[in-house]
Parts: sequence; structure tokens; C-alpha cells
Amino acid sequence: MAIPFVPPPMDIERAKSIWAEYQQAHDVTPLKGQAVGIDPVSGEVHFGKSALEISDHLQAEGRRVPLFFVRVGSNYYGRKGRHS
Repeated sequence: MAIPFVPPPMDIERAKSIWAEYQQAHDVTPLKGQAVGIDPVSGEVHFGKSALEISDHLQAEGRRVPLFFVRVGSNYYGRKGRHS
């Protein structure tokens, strides 16, 4: 089981930009709620049920890359605690 690697802040801004461009070019509404892993270096976008699933899949391919994670339809991956 791979532990997701969190990219540095500068890469996070690049990943957010890549994700925004991806959403403009592709209809992601059917994927709402899925995890998205964005590689700020290569620009690749990976989808899965969770960040761990995406990381495990890439590790199985022999790849260890820093990814920024969000959920389709959200600006964040997950939140701690309850918000009313």
C-alpha cells in the first residue's frame, strides 16, 4: 500500500491550473465524487475511487510521482470533522 506524496506549494498551484484546464477541455460531471490525482510535473490526470487507489496503481506501474488530490466536483479532497 503506497502512501500518497504531497507536492510542495509551488507545484500545488501548477496542479490546480492543470486541473482547471482539464475540466475546461473534458466533461467530468459523470465522474463527480471520484478522486483525482494531478501530476504537476507531467500534467497527467489520474482518476480513481481514492487517493490511495491512484497511488497504488501508479506504484504497481513502477511510478512514484508527487500528486495533488481533489475530488471531482470539489476544490478539495476531503475535510476533517463535521461542518454544518
